[in-house]
Amino acid sequence: MAGTVPEGSYATLSNGMNLHYLELHSSNADAPTVVFIHGSGPGASGWSNFKQNTEAFHKAGYTTIVIDIPGYGYTSKPTDAIYSLDYFTQYLDEFMIHKGINSAILVGNSLGGAIAIGYALEHPEKVSHLILMATGGVEEREVYFATQGIQAMVKYPMGSPEFTKDVLGELLKLLVFDPKHVTEQLVTERWEILQLQNPQVLATMQIPNLSDRLAELSLPVLGFWGYQDKFCPISGAHTVISQCNDARMNMLSQCGHWVMVEHSTYFNKQCIEFLQDN
Repeated sequence: MAGTVPEGSYATLSNGMNLHYLELHSSNADAPTVVFIHGSGPGASGWSNFKQNTEAFHKAGYTTIVIDIPGYGYTSKPTDAIYSLDYFTQYLDEFMIHKGINSAILVGNSLGGAIAIGYALEHPEKVSHLILMATGGVEEREVYFATQGIQAMVKYPMGSPEFTKDVLGELLKLLVFDPKHVTEQLVTERWEILQLQNPQVLATMQIPNLSDRLAELSLPVLGFWGYQDKFCPISGAHTVISQCNDARMNMLSQCGHWVMVEHSTYFNKQCIEFLQDN
């Protein structure tokens, strides 16, 4: 353990990148691998996004891997990098090669969804299914930055004295419909990870609008979107379902940006059934 967030293993990749991940390995050598890719934001990590989901997938027979993407969690945070979509997908591919994963199911929330889509477009032979929760990468940057959530997230520069633990707690409440999900433990976890971050990742992030390329995806896609999402407009749900060749979408009321947290039991059940049926 490092603080309140579990510390797992590291993959040493190019240019000194140490990518942190947590793994639940299936006893079945032929078990499919599910790679969970978290979203952006202060104190974000794979653990804070997916700690309510990996065990259910593991019990259903999958090897689960939760990564901290570059710039977040316990993974390296270069201060001279441009955090473009290509940058994220490059290191995801290096990680897949490092782990000997020839094909995986990618589960991505927000920025993680954009990375999953981008990776599937670049390496279609390495992705069998996509599961996307309020995915990024399906609107122009200006649309996202006009949302209440993003406006609040960029109000205080990272590391500024105004960005207190209480401010972080209020920001996290914008991620959910019901604030009960923002526990003191969650705030503490995110606050501890935030102390490891630097501003470079948010200052240089470049994620294109991939909407026009969704039709290139031939694999099965499962989507989730909360009607009260304050970070990624629900119009993105219509974009995914209308542009992908093989997609289904769960649109939930009384749900914000974190369906896998607010409705974890439903999310886990729907995902496992989707994977077993496809």
